[in-house]
Amino acid sequence: MSAVQTLSRQALLSLAVAMVLTPIAASAQQGPPRGDRRGPPPRPGGQSYANSSAVLVAEIAFARLAQDKGQWTAFRETASADAVMFVDQPALAQSWLKGRADPAQAVKWQPQKLFMACDGRTGASTGASQFPGGAVGYYTTVWQNLEKPRAKKADWRWVLDHGAMLASPRAGDEMISSRTAVCTGEPRKLLEGVQMGPLAKGDEIAAPTASGARASADGTMVWRWDVRADGSRTVTIDLWNGTGFDTVVRDNVPAGAA
Repeated sequence: MSAVQTLSRQALLSLAVAMVLTPIAASAQQGPPRGDRRGPPPRPGGQSYANSSAVLVAEIAFARLAQDKGQWTAFRETASADAVMFVDQPALAQSWLKGRADPAQAVKWQPQKLFMACDGRTGASTGASQFPGGAVGYYTTVWQNLEKPRAKKADWRWVLDHGAMLASPRAGDEMISSRTAVCTGEPRKLLEGVQMGPLAKGDEIAAPTASGARASADGTMVWRWDVRADGSRTVTIDLWNGTGFDTVVRDNVPAGAA
């Protein structure tokens, strides 16, 4: 079965904030990403390198950076070179963000659910968001460590960011849950044609198409998007359960929605 943990949000956020004394922005000063498509080192069957606290820390640091330095500055400094975001249509984040001025007030957000692949370098966070002026919504972000698993210094960058406004806050509670994919079986066999793992050094960065998919290096987490002609879109995250995939996030945005 998948590993599912539930922790006190207040306690976990306090711990994560304490771990973020050096913001994630510092990793942006280390130079360009050095990712490759090599999977994690060999491990005994069923063992996971997943560590949801790493994604939690990255997410909270990202949100904190938006308040401290500005919304689009934070997005630029934490995105991978081939990160995808949605501005009606899917777009290369770094191209869309280049030179974009920060709004006077940044959006705020808080993680509610964490999901982890077994490779130790891929995870996702989804949760609540609050916009200037009082509007509310949700977000979903996929993160990858562009360094190899177990490297002395991680380089967590977001590779997909999605969100939308809501008429009222999405249902939630005072707990943060964490689920890790099952680490047995052969998920990669079902992912023909899907880019797995971070972009390799020297690979060309292509603009995303209206529908696309990417996966963790070991194939135990897959994220997909589908933007239709009327502007409606769906973003999903699937986790491997040992024999197939469970959809753990499904964001549906109707046509014309913000």
